[in-house]
Amino acid sequence: MAEKILVVDDDREMVELIELFLGNAGYTTISAFSGEEALEKTFREKPDLILLDIMMPRVDGWEVLRRIKNDPEAKDTPVAFITARTQNIDKMIGLSVMKAAGYITKPFSKQELLTEVRRILDERRRGSGSS
Repeated sequence: MAEKILVVDDDREMVELIELFLGNAGYTTISAFSGEEALEKTFREKPDLILLDIMMPRVDGWEVLRRIKNDPEAKDTPVAFITARTQNIDKMIGLSVMKAAGYITKPFSKQELLTEVRRILDERRRGSGSS
């Protein structure tokens, strides 16, 4: 069964591009275009990985990740930021403070995206196998 990845970005073209890359690599994708929709689909669809933009209107990616980490059912779902925020401080906050599983900056290559997705999903599989 293909692993399910939730792709969240308010830029529809970016979501379509990421879904194309992931679909061609054999992953199943779900899309969301807002923080609210991301949260709804996280709880309903229970994805194996969430690729999350930070800069979105109303509920941004930081808040989405905070809510996921505070939910007993969703807290173990890995979340990787895909963002135009390239400053080292943003990356440090994302990975060290917010405990994101990954941090991919735009623009990115297909190979960069797939390498990071595989790394995170491999870590998840290894982690769930030891429990």
